[in-house]
Amino acid sequence: MSQRALVVDDSGPMRAIVIRNLKSLGIEEIVEAADGAEALKMFRSSVFSVVITDYNMPHMNGLDLVKGIRASGSEVPILMLTTEAERSTVLAAIQAGVSGYLIKPFDSSLLKNKLEKLWATQPV
Repeated sequence: MSQRALVVDDSGPMRAIVIRNLKSLGIEEIVEAADGAEALKMFRSSVFSVVITDYNMPHMNGLDLVKGIRASGSEVPILMLTTEAERSTVLAAIQAGVSGYLIKPFDSSLLKNKLEKLWATQPV
């Protein structure tokens, strides 16, 4: 099965970095969104094997996006990439249903390891 990713970040350069990393892992089907509201619309109309989202974005932040995805009943792995490292923020993301959390800046090996762990724990 080919992996299909949804990358959500209001920063175009950050989306490009994540996409470049995903392509280096062999993921070719990548859809991008600039905020949570746009991403949630895309998520509802397609199937993804992973969602990678920023926390702070206009219109709908990453936390609300995670809540929207989980409210749909989806168990898709969601990785949050963010500069938000405060314990309360991390706990809120975990309680909302995020599958993994990675603090920016990150290197490609950390991203690869996080994604491999997320996919390894998903039911087939």
